[in-house]
Amino acid sequence: MKILNKEILADSQGVRIVKLTIHLPDIAAKAKAGQFVVLMVKEEGERIPLTIVKADAGQGSIEIIAQEAGLTTKLLAELKAGDFLYSIVGPLGHPTEIKKYGKVILVGGGVGIAEILPVAKALKDAGNQVTAIIGSRNKELLILERDLKEASDECVVMTDDGSYGRKGFVTEALKELLEKSKYDLVYAVGPIPMMRAVCGVTKPLGVLTLVSLNAIMVDGTGMCGCCRVRVGGKVRFSCVDGPEFDAAQVDWDELSKRNSIYGEKEKHICRLHNEQVNK
Repeated sequence: MKILNKEILADSQGVRIVKLTIHLPDIAAKAKAGQFVVLMVKEEGERIPLTIVKADAGQGSIEIIAQEAGLTTKLLAELKAGDFLYSIVGPLGHPTEIKKYGKVILVGGGVGIAEILPVAKALKDAGNQVTAIIGSRNKELLILERDLKEASDECVVMTDDGSYGRKGFVTEALKELLEKSKYDLVYAVGPIPMMRAVCGVTKPLGVLTLVSLNAIMVDGTGMCGCCRVRVGGKVRFSCVDGPEFDAAQVDWDELSKRNSIYGEKEKHICRLHNEQVNK
């Protein structure tokens, strides 16, 4: 579990996004688009899920991308090439169903852009016409634009402040495309409010929309039940039943509430860590 390479993709307004290439030949040989790993930075730390952005079976490595959002991702971002992670389990979750849908739109917001990249590549290779819509708060926080342009037939860039691409939200570009033409699939990954807004655009039109849910996970193998979500009125576990679900069937209110449970505690732990580091 040695880190082979580290690259800082974005560092702006207190937000840092890093890409790590990790030597994991067994996982690299089996990973498919849409799957993830659960890792621990150190023995006394927590487990966190991260999407496998790229798997290179020949090199025996995988790439993961993480945004500093709490203590564990902060510790992960502080690692460098040559360091070792305590543990990684994977590949986990059901891979994306890759087939020829026809015309598809992939929507990525923030670090969710990293999660749509392997799916875009796989869908393009399967003969689909792929349009990517990617968005971020500003130009400095936009990641993987070149990669998405290579993996898609068209790539639309949106920034909240208009510092790059078009000014506005990804849902605005999505609505325009759906008004102009018929699409067979929309696939979205990003913050919960963004995925919910995407569903708000596509559901009235009856467009099949898949979302990769970022529910809180502890175990990652279906044993703890922490990542449960309500889909179509039934309880599902993101780790073993997902992470992808039909957006129109997701109980977005419940998911939002569950994901905010530990927000204040996480901020407190991060403050304590920063105080110890600065002593």
